Amino acid sequence: MTEPLPPAALDQLFRTARTHNKWLDKPVSDETIHALYELLKWGPTSANASPARFLFLRSPEAKAKLKEALSPGNIEKTMTAPVTVIVAHDPKFYDLLPRLFPHADAKSWFAGNWSLADITAFRNGTLQGAYLMLAARALGLDVGAMSGFDNMKVDELFLADTGWKSNFLVNLGYGDPAGLFPRSPRLEFDEAAKIL
Repeated sequence: MTEPLPPAALDQLFRTARTHNKWLDKPVSDETIHALYELLKWGPTSANASPARFLFLRSPEAKAKLKEALSPGNIEKTMTAPVTVIVAHDPKFYDLLPRLFPHADAKSWFAGNWSLADITAFRNGTLQGAYLMLAARALGLDVGAMSGFDNMKVDELFLADTGWKSNFLVNLGYGDPAGLFPRSPRLEFDEAAKIL
């Protein structure tokens, strides 16, 4: 891992990748969804906690159920996306730490410390959601992440029997360039970063 990725790969992941709002009528296969997870799971998390949980909504029934929790501006692009992922996290992720982080008693760091467990689950679950987006782009998919939905409703409809908590949604598929907005600017280095 000493060589930088070629420019075309960096373009695909970052520089020319876009947030898509319109989708081509092209399905995303089970094999692609599994390959996506097999990539994203390797991204680092605190104590290998891996608190993110993913629901891949593809069936018309699952999409129809999600529709009632969406903000009006997100309905069409979500209903037409081949897959919508509910990126969630398990607040009790620490129950799996004896298996995921066996070289320390990491479970004891979080069990009984709700505030530490909560922020760790949310932070690292969010990070894993970002890995999902980069893994999707690496596999040739386009993404459209969004937070315009009713989290409590999504938790009630999809997660009630799990105890998981929704964070954000990601539409996946093959984007239609006709639905892209002009590229928005980004902050320059000196506006957003410092070398100390």
